[in-house]
Amino acid sequence: MTQVTEVAVLSTVDEPNAHDPALAEDEEDGGERVEPITEAGEGLTPSQREVLERCLHALTHAKNDSHTLAALLLITRICPASQLDKPTLRRIFEAVGLNLPHRLLVTAVRGSDSATASLPPEELLSLGTALLAALSTDPDMASHPHLLSTVPLLLGLLADGPSQTQGTPGQNPTAEPHSGPDGGGGGSDDVGGGGENAQEAPDSTPRLDQAMAADCYQILEAVCSLETGPEQLLSRGAVPTLCRAIEHNQVLSQEKGLPLLGCLLSGRSREKAWRKHPELLLSLLARVSAHFRQAQGQARLDQCSRLMQFLPPPGVATESAALKAVVSALWEELRPMTQARLTPAQIGPLLVLSACLLDLGGWEPAGPPKFCCLLVNRACVEVRMGLEEPPGTEISAELQHTLTGCYRIMEAAMEQACSQALAQSEAPAQPAITGISLQQSRQVLLVLQEAFAALIYHLSQVDPSRYGDPFVFATFRSLCAWLAEETACLKEEVTALLPFLIGYARAHLMGEGPDQSLSHWMSEMSVGEEGGAWSGSQALRYLLPALCHLSAEDGPRKVLLSLEAPALLVEFVSRGWARLKGRAGVATPRDPGLETACSALLNFTVTEPDSVRNDPCFRTLETLLSEALPVLVHKPALLVLAANLCTLGLMIGRLMPATSGPAESGPRRFFSAALRFLSGALEGPGPRPGPVAVSSAWEAWWGEAQELWRLGLQALGGCVRAQPWLSALVREEGWLAGTLALLETGARLPDQRTQEALEEALCALAEGCPACRQEIGGRMRAGRAEGALGGMGALRKTVGVK
Repeated sequence: MTQVTEVAVLSTVDEPNAHDPALAEDEEDGGERVEPITEAGEGLTPSQREVLERCLHALTHAKNDSHTLAALLLITRICPASQLDKPTLRRIFEAVGLNLPHRLLVTAVRGSDSATASLPPEELLSLGTALLAALSTDPDMASHPHLLSTVPLLLGLLADGPSQTQGTPGQNPTAEPHSGPDGGGGGSDDVGGGGENAQEAPDSTPRLDQAMAADCYQILEAVCSLETGPEQLLSRGAVPTLCRAIEHNQVLSQEKGLPLLGCLLSGRSREKAWRKHPELLLSLLARVSAHFRQAQGQARLDQCSRLMQFLPPPGVATESAALKAVVSALWEELRPMTQARLTPAQIGPLLVLSACLLDLGGWEPAGPPKFCCLLVNRACVEVRMGLEEPPGTEISAELQHTLTGCYRIMEAAMEQACSQALAQSEAPAQPAITGISLQQSRQVLLVLQEAFAALIYHLSQVDPSRYGDPFVFATFRSLCAWLAEETACLKEEVTALLPFLIGYARAHLMGEGPDQSLSHWMSEMSVGEEGGAWSGSQALRYLLPALCHLSAEDGPRKVLLSLEAPALLVEFVSRGWARLKGRAGVATPRDPGLETACSALLNFTVTEPDSVRNDPCFRTLETLLSEALPVLVHKPALLVLAANLCTLGLMIGRLMPATSGPAESGPRRFFSAALRFLSGALEGPGPRPGPVAVSSAWEAWWGEAQELWRLGLQALGGCVRAQPWLSALVREEGWLAGTLALLETGARLPDQRTQEALEEALCALAEGCPACRQEIGGRMRAGRAEGALGGMGALRKTVGVK
């Protein structure tokens, strides 16, 4: 094989056909030059284009690696990669493949006994990285497995220089096949040599210069820009390797490596990277924070956005002392900056960074109450200035980013301000803003009210065509967070906005909204149901607490009825139950959204009986309840949801017209499950007299479920009066006998309200069912009613026992 030396390469530059048979062949054919298939870049001169086309022809007809290298080296000297267009890159790729540049890099790093190893390692590295950089500009090539296989090698070059020998992160670079897509990268004389023949060449170890480092980073940036690129880089050890390059201040590590690492840590791969490398990334964060604190003036403001990329996601490493120290130090620098006079462009990144720090550490490290109030005030001012614009005004992407950060500051202050303002005479709980006074809390609540009025104004102008806009979702979510805490303020404005709120939530739940961009944004932000992808129900989930409050008030509830809000809630519950069914055999975590939706539906059943009787969505709900409750009775972790469904079904049952003849299977199945569920809440003292206690199965949930249980018992009494057949079922299921036995042996019930609820249900049975009245009266007359049963005066009167 012909030796390709540096001298030969340089000679070929001056005389393109002197050493390359493929180039000389054109001359033998009469001097006709192969016509260019495409013009290869506007920046090339005619002579460059001519030589480039000859090189491409030679590359296509290369018989071995020597010919391929000669042509490639000429191309890299004639035309920079940035001036090569995609068709030209495609021709190079088809002729060479991605395996050849891979082998060039391996040869340069590890050495080889092949003939081409006589090329200086610097040439091999330069050619290999330049070729890969050029090819990576095409996304199809950047995602090719052969190019991805070079990622560990490139990372190793950037972190450790070309002197690395083994242990490149991710995989063995010599394990790749030795042929390109069309065979152009193959040949009898491999550039890569082989794993066993690789030799150390310490005397000729090349140094990674700036141009080669730039090519390496260009390739990695091209991979990172792919949809699955961050995951590809993470799986190949990019985080620890780039951290090492930055720590050792390798070539371009600050200019290129740090931004690339920031990109990896700011998308979907953020949480995974932090969970895998917490200590390493905390050390990097401390280093970046130190640079931020050392910067002055505008330079420090410019670094706010970069610093945010290196903060961990909330919930990861939050207990770390190192992270707390970094957050506290950053607040020390941010306080005087926030108090200074800044332009809107300057204050934006500062507020967004403050929001990120609040997500990580809350208000405690932020500073004294006066500063915290100032921060909230500045955020609210920015929101009002940004949203209170005339209709049709377009909000720039930069301003949207700022306002989204302001929303987070407002939400962080909202819960504390509301609770402090309402708890005037009570001992307040530990405040989120340490030391804030009641007067300061009221002032914060006032500025928050004005800012949320601006959100209402903005959302009132949103057209359905913008339902897929991530900024609209962020604004909607922030308003819902406020409504979950505060519904007394701006009541008329909120009621007027209900058509938008319901319409927006319905469009996303039913899949009617153009939410492709929103789905992508939610995926990037790792927002989804149970860690999953965007499903469309998130909008309604955020609105549910507000609906629970608003459905309890006459005015808003009438509007909600006109908007068919109950049908929307039933659809949400149906989908939630379908998802729970799909987890058969798998641990089923609580779903607070389902419980809140049931609470809102319960408000409608209590206050709007005519709607319950006439709206077909409640028939759909009854069918769902008859299927769900018998299953949930046997799932202790979902006891609160079962309590919601049980009480909701009983409240609906009391409003249904009486049926003649035997009950249908669905209602009978539901009431049987309801009776079993209600009977499990209390347990007697055992063989000796004593107090009745909450059962062990209910004890952990009693604080949340006791009101639902009592309301369910009251509704059971109403069902017995409305459905005569139910009395017989109560006796068949053993609920009556079991309850009477419990009350006989128990000296007292857990509290008076529990006794009143049981007594009301027993009175209803005694009034509507002679057999039940006889059984209850017999127990009382037998002289064994010395326990809690004997103290039920209304029940004694109903059954005629003195």
